Amino acid sequence: MSTLANQLAAAEREEVARGIRLLLARPLLTEAADPTGFELVRRRREPLATWFDYTCGWSLVVEPRRGYARLAKVRADADASRPARRPRSGRAPFDRRRYVLLCVTAAELLSMPMTTIGLLADRAVQATAADQALPAFDPVHRSERMAFVDVLKLLESYGVLRAVDGATEAYVESAEAKVLYGVDTTMLLRLPAAPVGASRLAVPPDEVSARFEELLAGIVRERRYGGTSDAVGDGTAEEARSATAATEPQRNLWLRHSVLRRLFDDPVLYRADLTEDELAYVNSLTGRQILRRSVEQAGFVLEERAEGFLLVDPDALATDVRFPDDTSTARVAALLLLEPVCAAPAGILPEQLAEAGADLLRRFPRWAKAYQSQDGAARLAEHAVRVLRDAGLVQQVGGRVVARPAAHRYRVAEPTSADAAEKPGQRKGTNRRDPTGTPASDGGLHEGDEQ
Repeated sequence: MSTLANQLAAAEREEVARGIRLLLARPLLTEAADPTGFELVRRRREPLATWFDYTCGWSLVVEPRRGYARLAKVRADADASRPARRPRSGRAPFDRRRYVLLCVTAAELLSMPMTTIGLLADRAVQATAADQALPAFDPVHRSERMAFVDVLKLLESYGVLRAVDGATEAYVESAEAKVLYGVDTTMLLRLPAAPVGASRLAVPPDEVSARFEELLAGIVRERRYGGTSDAVGDGTAEEARSATAATEPQRNLWLRHSVLRRLFDDPVLYRADLTEDELAYVNSLTGRQILRRSVEQAGFVLEERAEGFLLVDPDALATDVRFPDDTSTARVAALLLLEPVCAAPAGILPEQLAEAGADLLRRFPRWAKAYQSQDGAARLAEHAVRVLRDAGLVQQVGGRVVARPAAHRYRVAEPTSADAAEKPGQRKGTNRRDPTGTPASDGGLHEGDEQ
């Protein structure tokens, strides 16, 4: 092969690797938000689609004329660590009310190429009034308008809505605000990533709560793996007969995809979290070869420890959430409260964490003003633990918060004599942070930057 051919092949590999990491961080990549990234994905869409299908069983659709690429990421298991977030109020997660309004609004938009905010609100009022299972939407109340605006701003960020005239935020102050929208119904149809439509799993409203886990599993069932029926049924013998037995190739395909989905989508993949079959696959010669080859093709650096695996992205392209991070009070508190958690091998009680949070609030009275209230310390500790849990650093066991192996990367140790000579009275953090800002399990070794 000529030198030029080698250079072209190397350039393609680098671009495919970059495209993989861009899409892992932003499964909905639009030309408006990232023109350079979208152009790369458009140009390399065929090898990218092949890689995602083989490695994770995820489908990639690129629409050059409409200016978006959509990676349908199906989770290996249910996970609430990446909720929809409000564009205001410190990017707080969506609550139940906002998710309901999101579903109702999306359903109404399917038949609207153009609409106004007032007309859309009226349609939401009618839809919720017609369904006894839904709480009625009442735009007279400001809190309801705020929730509705959060939903509309989320859809705007996805490119489903485009404000042609007016500003969505104006609706918070007045239900009479005038906003005209263009609607991209094609984009709207691309948003759901679940392989089974929720309408196929329809059950009586009074049974939803009792069968929620069953319904959640039902919408992510995939035919290609066999072993399951296509929809949630009533548990009859007929339904049991409709379930097909998984063949050996289907079982191996599922093991490959289930392991690699988690490896490429989670901060840390712990061996303890894998099933016996998944662990056997990872430890097999074929499984290890596929894992390492896939990691290399995506441009990651694989860290393999006794407890599990971490992918380090040298360019931080695939990082959607960083830790440590000072963008919110809860994230700062999470790093500060990680020290007492790591110092307790058996774990720490929520009450002890709340007391540690109260101590932080006493020491820094001008900090965390949103938590300077009677129950502020407990809320601060709760929010910090949520951050740590989502990052794979702690878990809750028997009512206690217990540090996981990756948490010890942030352990604070006493300074060495050289450090003490340079900076008297200070302590050196001997755990390191990889370039992605994401923690990794290090098997008990601690080395690196100051914290």
